[in-house]
Amino acid sequence: MPVAAAKPSENLPLVRWSVWQRHGLFFVCVSPVLANAIGSVINVLYNAKQIRPLLSDAQMERFDACWQGFNLLVYPVAIGCFLIPLFWLRPIHRSLLQGESVPPDRLQRARRIVINLPWWFLLVASIGWLSCIPVFPAALRAVPEPLSADVVTHLITSFIIASLIALTHSFFAVEMTIQKALFPVFFQDAIPVHVPGAVPLNITTRGVLWAFSAVVSPVVSLVLILLVPDAAHEAPAFAVAVGVVAILFGLSSSWMLGKMVATPVRLMKEAALKVARGHLDVRVDLLRADDFGLLIESFNSMVEGLRQREQLQQTFGRHVGQEAARQILSEQNSLAGREQDITVMFVDIRNFTQYASSHSPEQVVAALNVFFREAVEKIESHGGMTNKFLGDGLMALFGIGLHSDQHAQRAVKAGLEMICCMKQASEKFADVGWPDLQIGIGINSGPAIVGSIGSPKRQEYTAIGDTVNVAARVEALTKAVGCQLLITRTTRDRLTEEFVIEAEPPQRVKGKSGTLEVFRVVEQE
Repeated sequence: MPVAAAKPSENLPLVRWSVWQRHGLFFVCVSPVLANAIGSVINVLYNAKQIRPLLSDAQMERFDACWQGFNLLVYPVAIGCFLIPLFWLRPIHRSLLQGESVPPDRLQRARRIVINLPWWFLLVASIGWLSCIPVFPAALRAVPEPLSADVVTHLITSFIIASLIALTHSFFAVEMTIQKALFPVFFQDAIPVHVPGAVPLNITTRGVLWAFSAVVSPVVSLVLILLVPDAAHEAPAFAVAVGVVAILFGLSSSWMLGKMVATPVRLMKEAALKVARGHLDVRVDLLRADDFGLLIESFNSMVEGLRQREQLQQTFGRHVGQEAARQILSEQNSLAGREQDITVMFVDIRNFTQYASSHSPEQVVAALNVFFREAVEKIESHGGMTNKFLGDGLMALFGIGLHSDQHAQRAVKAGLEMICCMKQASEKFADVGWPDLQIGIGINSGPAIVGSIGSPKRQEYTAIGDTVNVAARVEALTKAVGCQLLITRTTRDRLTEEFVIEAEPPQRVKGKSGTLEVFRVVEQE
């Protein structure tokens, strides 16, 4: 049962194609022409200089008839074989350029053919070139005249030299053209490296092929010319000419290899430097079917993971606080809290129950949002962590994470600025029907267990211990003593700056057998 094709609007948006991409199949057709043409020129010159002087007139006539017939029959067949997959790809290529739908199974086959085209060319061209080796000696032996063994040696030498020069360079040219002209069209919504049945050239094989084109071919060509008998007595000059051509081709293949290797390395280096500077919106948009394709995909997946983690932390941080989110993500799934010396702050809105009973839920929520926005800003500006919202109040921790020093000092400063901020925001509270909003703040310092606490299925990052309980009791005392900010002795003893502090009578609190020393922190004018 055929698979239904997806609509082009769903998967393949219309894009502006370059000349390379619009005429990609044509450029693939002509990409191996230059290398094969130069190989043929080398072959013809070698035959003219080294083989013709060894042939009789009858053998010469048979030789001319052989290469003419070979060029008229074998080469057109080889070219036709090379063009068969390109003609098959043509309607699919046209549809993709126009944004039309293509059945998924047909598109998958086309992608596999595109990736394997260099190997198909190499197979066809190798058969075309190497079939000359048995055909030409056999044709000359059919002439009723003795054939010199040197002729056979020269024929084999000429075809090996020409094929070495032509095949390897043509392979690189076809591969580069396919990546530039066809990959962007056939892989608009896919990654070449994941195409089943494709056999891309890996880095090791590419290096071996480059060694053949840039090193082995020139050396073997020169050695063969110098070893075989010199019929025309022009071996040195001819060897120099072949050597120059081979060196130029070697440089050409080195350039192509450099482009194919250096380009992805350069792009990933630039992207990695951007990631290191904190830019997580980068992506290496280079389509490769080889090892670099896997590397590029892994790099893009890594950056995507970092981006998702950053988004998760930002989203998560809006619910539990940025510092709490960093701590939770760094601890993974650990439930083991650890003891830390911290300062705990409890903040409560005065007369909230009375206000909520006389206003609509929308007004209550609006007032709470104004209060929490102002309070959280002051807490976090002093390195505190807003740990949890308590309906009409909140609990904050100081001394957690990056800002672990002078936590008592920073907590008291945040409390004083919060009280001042509430007065300055009176107009905002008036807009929601609560112009005289008042708060009470209790602060206590000491050891507490801090970390992710709960069950494996439900955890909460918080602090527990007597220090937290006392801070909550101190906040409740603000109503009894008639002040907005109370601290305990343990907090006062940790202060390093001078504040206007007034001692209050020792207070009895729930859960304590004795009394608790508390101090009023007076807001400075």
